[in-house]
Amino acid sequence: MTPHVLIAGGGVAGLTCALALHAAGFARVTVVEAAPAIRPLGAGLNLMPNAVRELDALGLLDELEADAVRTRELRYYHRSGALISREPRGLRAGYHWPQLSVHRGTLQRVLADAVRRRLGPSAIVTGVRVTGVEQRPDGRPRLSLTHREGATGGRASLEPDVLIGADGIRSAVRAALNPREGEPPWNGMLVWRGVSRMDPGRAGTFMLIAGDDRHKAVVYPMAERPSGDVLVNWALAMPADSIAPAARGDWNRAVPVTDFLHHFEGWEFDGVSVPEVLRAADAAYEYPMVDRDPLPRWSHGRTTLIGDAAHAMYPIGSNGATQSIVDGRALAHAMARHPDRADALAAYEAERRPAMTELQRANRRLGPEVVINLAHQRAPGGFTDIDDVIPPAERREIAARYAATGAFDPETVNAGSPYEVAVNAP
Repeated sequence: MTPHVLIAGGGVAGLTCALALHAAGFARVTVVEAAPAIRPLGAGLNLMPNAVRELDALGLLDELEADAVRTRELRYYHRSGALISREPRGLRAGYHWPQLSVHRGTLQRVLADAVRRRLGPSAIVTGVRVTGVEQRPDGRPRLSLTHREGATGGRASLEPDVLIGADGIRSAVRAALNPREGEPPWNGMLVWRGVSRMDPGRAGTFMLIAGDDRHKAVVYPMAERPSGDVLVNWALAMPADSIAPAARGDWNRAVPVTDFLHHFEGWEFDGVSVPEVLRAADAAYEYPMVDRDPLPRWSHGRTTLIGDAAHAMYPIGSNGATQSIVDGRALAHAMARHPDRADALAAYEAERRPAMTELQRANRRLGPEVVINLAHQRAPGGFTDIDDVIPPAERREIAARYAATGAFDPETVNAGSPYEVAVNAP
């Protein structure tokens, strides 16, 4: 009998996993999503070439690129405006695949449309939340589901052959497997994110990350509109002790740009004005910078975790969505190669969990963005020549070490996807 795989969560991780499973020959895949509909929400994200390689293998690259920007250069700046480094990215850095800047909603739409085309319109079920998971003696999961039906909602149970928790940083599947874990830990930083519509001449042609040891700004263009303007993604971070106490600890709430704009007045980097970008924002959202502590185990019988449910990490190094996409492909590959479902999930975890644990820890150490802190610590007033502050060899070593940790160094990526399988329906 064809196994039924249920994926909890219709975000980037869950939808990619559904497509990867279909490509590996699994025909009965259902994605349940708690939201009443999959809508293009959120801000922008960067997809590293290793993730773009996997999306290309799934036949989605052309459609995705139609509404994205190829990231060609990354620049790090000190808050004084002094340039710390500039790095070619994607094809310009020798990769066989580009790095893409794209709106999260665009990526989610492309993935969801592909799931419905390939697996059928009923493959995605919205308005359904996984509220509990039990393990049967044979390792098969028994799910408790809540449906958004009527005023009180409806309840049901289900026993799929495999359960994949792709339901984000506050995953119900993870909580069921780790009932004592509690809330995601907060590092005391607040983050603001948003999208602005800019004149192309003011949007910049590069991705910038700037700041000091307390304040950070990330700005990059991610799509050109038919009207001629450019969508620019931005994210800012600073310690909560600089903000009014009433603003601390809130989750993803809408706030006026004026609440924080004054902290970034005068920030301009090679023609890109952070205040100008902020004033052009459609909206701004605030939330605490949180992640998850690494788990000693992702898989329990025929249940496992992917994406943020498995390894939520600080938004550093463009690795959140990137690694979620790779997770989905890796899991489908393992399931195609191991007929025993529990063995398959164990094989997936054995490959992915050690690397993702190290990446979570690297992001807590600020990953490649540590060069900004080093520059400020060594030359707080700014500098004339960065080579006198952080020698080129040290900068290269920081970037190379981080790329190797996430397996997105050019040599590894250009070797091709390790997750291709011959399609044989299980």
